[in-house]
Amino acid sequence: MIEYVVPTNIDGRILAKGASLLAGGALLALPTDTSWSIVCSLTSREGVKRLRALSGEREERYFTLLCASISQCGEFCSIDNTRFRLIKQLAPGPYVFILKALLGTEKKLGLRRKEIGIRIPDHPLPLALITALGLPLYSITAKRSLESGGGGGAAAQDGDIPVILEEELFDEGWELEGVEGIDLILDSGEGRQRVFSSVLDLSGGEPRLLRAGAGPWPL
Repeated sequence: MIEYVVPTNIDGRILAKGASLLAGGALLALPTDTSWSIVCSLTSREGVKRLRALSGEREERYFTLLCASISQCGEFCSIDNTRFRLIKQLAPGPYVFILKALLGTEKKLGLRRKEIGIRIPDHPLPLALITALGLPLYSITAKRSLESGGGGGAAAQDGDIPVILEEELFDEGWELEGVEGIDLILDSGEGRQRVFSSVLDLSGGEPRLLRAGAGPWPL
């Protein structure tokens, strides 16, 4: 099912519908400032289970928390002043930040790693949906290999962050109808660029680039 929205004037009824579905364990597809993402509610065990089954991955490094603000990120990850300043400089934008998860986050998501990726996308639709739900979204990048149930289908590089090939990404929302398990596609009517986010590891000392993407690094 597809619901079309105007990014500059998103219908509140559609946001409420999306939030309700997420709370009930649904998976939604939506655009971001890079490519398309498939998301579930952070607190829905059924949604997280379904998202991991769709992805074919169990390791947390393949998943990202989409948040609406740095303060919301701070509810789930450890952010000191130095990291806060860097994130504020780069977000919202095409960056995933690997941070140490707070103990409550580890328990909530059943994490086996002490780090998790967070991202603040520069697109009104995911930000509005996060606000409507009142929680971050647990997300994966939508890839064409998911159409056949083949999981991520990506090779790993340094730091075990998967390389995503341009041809793996979707252009238009209707194309995601071929991915089984998605309950609703929120389509802003914009063709998405085939790019992915840069991944910065902030869990240690100096920031470390794990995957080069749309976000420039070093600055």
